[in-house]
Amino acid sequence: MSSAPLCLVTGASGYIGGRLVPELLAAGYPVRCMARDPAKLSDRSWSGDIKVARADARDPAAVRRALEGVGVAYYLIHALGTGSSFEDRDREAARVFADAARDARAGRIVYLGGMISGQEGALSPHLRSRGEVGDILLGSGVPAVALQAAVIIGSGSASFEMLRYLTERLPAMVTPMWVNTRIQPIAVRDVLRYLVGAASLPADVNRRFDIGGPDIVTYADMMRRYAAVASLTPRILVRVPVLTPRLSAHWVGLVTPVPSGLAKPLVESLRNEVVASEHDIADYIPDPPDGLLPLDEAIALALRHTREGDVSTSWSSAGTPGAPSDPLPSDPSWAGGSLYVDERTSVVRAPAEALWQIIEGIGGPSGWYSFRAAWAARGLLDRMSGGVGLRRGRRDPRHLRVGDALDFWRVEAITPGQLLRLRAEMKLPGLAWLELSVGQNEDGETTYRQRAIFQPRGLAGHAYWRAISPFHGIVFGGMLRNITAAAERAARPPTRSPVSRAR
Repeated sequence: MSSAPLCLVTGASGYIGGRLVPELLAAGYPVRCMARDPAKLSDRSWSGDIKVARADARDPAAVRRALEGVGVAYYLIHALGTGSSFEDRDREAARVFADAARDARAGRIVYLGGMISGQEGALSPHLRSRGEVGDILLGSGVPAVALQAAVIIGSGSASFEMLRYLTERLPAMVTPMWVNTRIQPIAVRDVLRYLVGAASLPADVNRRFDIGGPDIVTYADMMRRYAAVASLTPRILVRVPVLTPRLSAHWVGLVTPVPSGLAKPLVESLRNEVVASEHDIADYIPDPPDGLLPLDEAIALALRHTREGDVSTSWSSAGTPGAPSDPLPSDPSWAGGSLYVDERTSVVRAPAEALWQIIEGIGGPSGWYSFRAAWAARGLLDRMSGGVGLRRGRRDPRHLRVGDALDFWRVEAITPGQLLRLRAEMKLPGLAWLELSVGQNEDGETTYRQRAIFQPRGLAGHAYWRAISPFHGIVFGGMLRNITAAAERAARPPTRSPVSRAR
C-alpha cells in the first residue's frame, strides 16, 4: 500500500493506541505518533517503524506541527477523573485538535468514544464528556467518524479488568442495581478492525457509528459468563438498591486494584444502558466472514495469556503480544489479573556449566534441595486429593526435554545452559510455575535466579498464596542456598588423598 495516507495516532501509550499502531503498520499504513513524552514509546517493538512528534494535546502550535501532512488522524485522548475538571480538559484538548486538523488540512479524524446513541435519562459525566468530544470533532470541518463502544473485552481494558477482579475475588457479593443494566460488549480485536477500516472511509462520511459485539447482556450476566469461562464456581449475586455510584466506586476500590479515581467514572457510566441503536458501520466495514467475536470467546481470548503459561514478572511487562487481547508493556500495573511472584537470586562461585548441571538434574532421586519433609508432605497431600504426587520421578537422571514429567511438575520450556521452566501439575487453586535460570552479572560472575510464580483462581487462590507465603523463606530460600552450594561443590577440583611414602 505505497500510496497509503500517513496516520497520526494520539494516545499511543494507552490501551487502544498501543494496540492500534502495530495493526496500522501491518495494514501498510505509515504511522506517526503524537506524544508528550516520546521516551514512553522507545521500548515498543514497533518504535523503529514509526515517527514520533512531541506535542502536548493542549498546545495548538505543537499539535498543528504533528498533524502536518497527515491523511488520517486518530484521536484517542481521554481524561478520566472526578469533578468537572476532566470534562474541561477533554473539551479543551478536543477543540485544539479539531482546529489544528482543519488548519493542517488533515484528510480525516477517527475518534473512539463511548456509546451515547438512544440513551434515556441523564448521561454519566464520563459518557457526557465522550459525547461532547465527538460533537467537537464532527463539527471541525474535517471529515470525521466517531466510533461509539460500550465495554471493551481484552486484557488491559479498564472495564474488563474491573470485571475480572470483581468476579475472581468475590464468589458471593452484594451488588448495586446497576448490575441489571444492559450492555453490548465488544472484543478489542473487533474494535481495532473498525479503527483500521475507518482509515479508508469515503470522504463524505461524517457521523457517529455504534459498534458492539453480537451479545447483549447485563453486567451480572457478564460476571457469570466470565466465571464460567475462567472455570470458577458459579457466582452468587445479591442485589440491593442502596449502593450509590460513589459507594460502589469505593467498594470496587477496596476489592480490586483498579484505582478508585478510575473506578468511579466507570461505575457511574454503568447506570446508562449501552446497547447499539444501529449497525450502519457494516455498510462500510463488513463484518468478518465468521462474524464478530461472541462474548465468551472474547473472554477466553483475553484469558489465553494465562492459560498458555506465558509468564513474566508481571503481566504488564510482557513482550509483544500474540493478539490484541494480550497484555502490553503500556498497560497499567494492575492490568492482566493477579500474579504472585517469589523471586530470589544469588551469585555462584562456579562456572555456569556447573550450575546448569545441578539445575537440569533437579527432582527425582536428587530431590528439590530444600526441606525434604515439606516436599514429601506436599506430594502426599497432592496424592490424597487425587493429584499425581511425587511418584512420577523423572525420565532421565541427567537430562530433561520439553514435555517431560518431573515429580508433580511438567517441563514447559528449556533453553540448555540458561533456563528451565516447570509448570505445576499438583492440585492447586490456580496455576503455578517454577523458573530456574543461569545468568551473568556485570562483573562477569555466574548468577542463579529462581522464580516461583502463582496465578490464583478465585478467592481460594489468593487465600492459598497468603497461607503458604510464611514458608517461602524456608522452602525457596533453602532451595536457593543449597543449589548454589551444590554447584560450587561440583566445581571444586577433587581433593587428593595423602600418599604414604616408603622410607
